[in-house]
Amino acid sequence: MTKEALIKLGVENIVCKGETEHIATVFSAHYVAHAGDKTYEGHDFLYRWTKQMLTSIDNIKVVKIKILSQDENTLTWQRTLTGVHIKALRSIPASNKKITWTEMVVSRFKDGKIAEEWLVSELAAALLLKQPKKP
Repeated sequence: MTKEALIKLGVENIVCKGETEHIATVFSAHYVAHAGDKTYEGHDFLYRWTKQMLTSIDNIKVVKIKILSQDENTLTWQRTLTGVHIKALRSIPASNKKITWTEMVVSRFKDGKIAEEWLVSELAAALLLKQPKKP
């Protein structure tokens, strides 16, 4: 499977539909994710993250996936997603409003799977912007 096909399978089936049976197909057993100053590891993290996202954001859809650059082992890409914020996420209360956010991802591949990723996300800002105005 090509790097682009793995990316699409991961976003469309795991992130949007919660089909976690694809995690082992897309991600290395030794997967590592870097987000800001935090590092997350393994398939267990991916299962927990997927459940958290789908519990908090309903009807997640892909707006766009754009490949920015690639070489033999690395793909730099951007994804834009949309959904409805129905439950608190990371202590940000549900707004019950539609949100759209963009993420930049650098994915490193090893043995035909995603082994490591660096992620910058606008999700928290999108959630905060939809909060009710305080008097």
